Amino acid sequence: MNKKNVIKLFEEREVRAIWDEKQEKWWFSIIDTVAILTDSVDPTTYWRKLKQRLKEEGNETVTNCHGLKMKAADGKNRLTDVADTEQLLRLIQSVPSKKAEPFKLWLAKTGTERINETIDPEQSINRALQNYRRLGYSENWINQRIKSIEIRKALTDEWDKGGVKQGEEYANLTDLMSKTWSGMTTREYKQHKKLKQENLRDNMTNLELVLNMLAEVAAVDISIVKQPNGYDENANVAIEGAKAAKVARKQIEQSTGKSVVSPLNAKNIRHLSIEEAGDKNG
Repeated sequence: MNKKNVIKLFEEREVRAIWDEKQEKWWFSIIDTVAILTDSVDPTTYWRKLKQRLKEEGNETVTNCHGLKMKAADGKNRLTDVADTEQLLRLIQSVPSKKAEPFKLWLAKTGTERINETIDPEQSINRALQNYRRLGYSENWINQRIKSIEIRKALTDEWDKGGVKQGEEYANLTDLMSKTWSGMTTREYKQHKKLKQENLRDNMTNLELVLNMLAEVAAVDISIVKQPNGYDENANVAIEGAKAAKVARKQIEQSTGKSVVSPLNAKNIRHLSIEEAGDKNG
């Protein structure tokens, strides 16, 4: 596992964390989290007792937690219990602390939003629009991004009908399409943009989004005609669709003399959007 140790601050208190590049997720020190939530003089003992109680209650979250080596106060790397974001949020609910309340309220609010969005998907779209505007993306980019979500859903619907399994097979087909049209797998693409757990499409330029959509919408149309069954047949369709975007990318690059696949990420894209808005207003 390729790991990178960092220190994250929570209310000016340190939480040791490790970025797992293979799984693309953060692992956080449970001891550090317990120390912040409880202000215990001995968070290690507190966690040991809490872990034992949760195990006796049959709490699966504790069972799934594991240990990784992190730098301790004495400067040495020592094995300590860690949890990913989802596990940590569940554990926080088991800690009687006033500091845990904001997390619990956030979890309850998030759960309610997800239920409402299942009943009325338009709420999900409206929330996405608000979030992108709040983050400073341009309206043009937002329109492209929302359209890309619609096209992605149409593609995964076709995969479902064709017997593709969610999870690893979805990821493999996505990688296959990305590699075909852009020359990079999803992970390579994210590394090119210096991303970690961020969403790749949220960090694409308008042109990258358009070409990615072209690959997916072409794959959808081909799938409707050919009606592939199973992973292998759907993989062939995915490649055919992505080739349409590859041809377009090559033509654009030939005309402009520069690469379509950009190292720009969301921070750069939003900054450019602000500059463009300033030029128009000026």
